[in-house]
Amino acid sequence: MKEKHLREYCQLNDKSNRVLELAFKKFSLSTRAYSRILKVARTIADLNEKAKIDEKDIIEALQYRKFIDESII
Repeated sequence: MKEKHLREYCQLNDKSNRVLELAFKKFSLSTRAYSRILKVARTIADLNEKAKIDEKDIIEALQYRKFIDESII
């Protein structure tokens, strides 16, 4: 998925954006990791038949990265 598609199809609500920003800062994520998390979160939202990505989708995507701790939740 290209950058323009990420912006179009991976729109975040305020809560999910805050969770992702916190993870980005706390874990020093690269831009590539940020994009991958968005893609996984989009897939999770699709599987749950949701039009938009919410914070639960972001948290689940982060958990697949194997580094989330309870302080982010």
